Amino acid sequence: MRPKAHQTLNLKLLIVAVLVAFFVLFVLRSNLSTSTPEPPNSSQPSIAEAKTSTNRSPVSCGKLPGWVSQALIHYSTSTITPQQTLKEISVTARVLEKKSPCNFLVFGLGHDSLMWSALNHGGRTIFLEEDEAWIEQMRRRFPMLESYHVTYESKVNEAENLMEVGRGPECTAVGDPRYSVCQLALKGLPSQVYETQWDLIMVDAPTGYYEEAPGRMTAIYTAGMMARNKPAGETHVFVHDVNRPVEDQFSDAFLCHNYIHKQEGRLRHFIIPTHRDRFDSPFCPP
Repeated sequence: MRPKAHQTLNLKLLIVAVLVAFFVLFVLRSNLSTSTPEPPNSSQPSIAEAKTSTNRSPVSCGKLPGWVSQALIHYSTSTITPQQTLKEISVTARVLEKKSPCNFLVFGLGHDSLMWSALNHGGRTIFLEEDEAWIEQMRRRFPMLESYHVTYESKVNEAENLMEVGRGPECTAVGDPRYSVCQLALKGLPSQVYETQWDLIMVDAPTGYYEEAPGRMTAIYTAGMMARNKPAGETHVFVHDVNRPVEDQFSDAFLCHNYIHKQEGRLRHFIIPTHRDRFDSPFCPP
């Protein structure tokens, strides 16, 4: 989630534009909700009556939430931009435009976190991060973000073995990940993560670019199991960095190739339906 290098100025301008558009929409909605339509067949008020009415009931303007204002200021002045490209961000942003306010779970805490929370205004966005020091640093800057520390016991160099483990019956049985006997299931997440029905899940962490890094094998598997175990409906799951072998192979195997809705650059978008009402269905559709 944390960028390794600066992105282009165009990406920064897009983020600002998205947040400005969000601000305009917010103000328009607020003004519409506070205005009262004129009753039908009412007589036209006199100038004096209109003046008195105006003084008594001034037009009210919607106030932008403080943290959304902070997001606008932050992205318009920061020289650090999110690691995802303009086109990659747009994939998730379009889904949020339709679904928000909603429940959005993000594996990773980074410079794009404030943006995701702003785009899901009114919903709940939770970030799961492996680096405790980074969480504290981000909390000091953006205390409104809800984030939790997660410990990963896997390593990238174990990916091949974990892929074999994942094909076993204990890993293809649908259920709550915290009670699973599958080695790939994350069982130490905060209780609210398991108890929330997620509309969107993004896997952009943990670190996975060197052999001793924890890798995203367990995060991808757990995201897929949460989607399948959802009581009803479907879950949009996004996996970033699918140009790397782990992200590519594990998302294809455990989120299922036939559930891929779109791929843009290094971002792969899956739509996974619930399996709760059809336990006899295959783990992945044929």
